[in-house]
Amino acid sequence: MTRKSSFAPVVDDRVRLLILGSLPGEESLRQAQYYAHPQNRFWELVGAALDIELRPLDYEDRLAALLARGVGLWDVIADARRAGSLDSAIHDARENDLRTLVASLPALRAIAFNGRKSATTGRKQLGDAGGSYRLIDLPSSSPAYAAMRFEEKLSHWSAIGAIVREA
Repeated sequence: MTRKSSFAPVVDDRVRLLILGSLPGEESLRQAQYYAHPQNRFWELVGAALDIELRPLDYEDRLAALLARGVGLWDVIADARRAGSLDSAIHDARENDLRTLVASLPALRAIAFNGRKSATTGRKQLGDAGGSYRLIDLPSSSPAYAAMRFEEKLSHWSAIGAIVREA
């Protein structure tokens, strides 16, 4: 099992919503892009929630579109040993410093966790938000999470659109 590392955060001082995944999968690591696996529904889910079509855009344009709407990306795990892409295969994880990143985002209103592993790891580190921002658990956009249809996932992901549209 090789050690795999997360990417740098995609944030700026306009970020109102930070979406946290667990650790990039094999295809994402190969392409050095968040949510690069073609069957991962992240870009469709977040795009539908924000009323923009992200999948047809080049990767850099996707990131720019998210930032322009106040949405940032990162992962809760800095690095870990893992064979394959499944969260259940993560071992010896070292967490990213979420508290420091969150403290650097003056406009932050909410943190959304993409999947169970992200939520359990991130909530453990962040503890009680103290009312300064909301914590939102979302169903995983991964194709490995097949217990919920796309439409069901979207009904949960739609909540982030309202946060982003708040003035």
